[in-house]
Amino acid sequence: MKPHTLARAMCWWPPFLASGIRVRHIADDWSSASVALKLRSWNKNYFGTQFGGNLFKMCDPFWALLMTESIGRGHIVWDAAGEIDFVAPGRETVYAHFKLSAATLAEVREAAAGGDKVLRWFENDITTADGTVVARVRKQLYIREKRARSNAAA
Repeated sequence: MKPHTLARAMCWWPPFLASGIRVRHIADDWSSASVALKLRSWNKNYFGTQFGGNLFKMCDPFWALLMTESIGRGHIVWDAAGEIDFVAPGRETVYAHFKLSAATLAEVREAAAGGDKVLRWFENDITTADGTVVARVRKQLYIREKRARSNAAA
């Protein structure tokens, strides 16, 4: 699937649609993505601010998605762990940007060569339009080259 098509489809994916999460952009080379979450009457918490679960949800799939498409189908990529630190209340639309650099991709490729597993942390901030940090998200990915299947009897 092309990045633009996936970005549009993800906006209609029920977990994102119900929360008001909008995928604004996925780069043609899968190196970056941008997501927005508007504060609406149906997605705010008891205190009138962004619901923490939605803040994490807006970031959840993107590091694994960018890595999977960038590193190639010869690798296994899974989410291994995730963390979120709430820094300030989100009282308006918030944004998350994900950037997978060529250097990081090369580093992961080299570390995973030969079938070794790689556990790598990726971080991003969730901010308001003026750059105020609302939350910091960390996701750990498990990355490994796929092993060739052996049909030989043991």
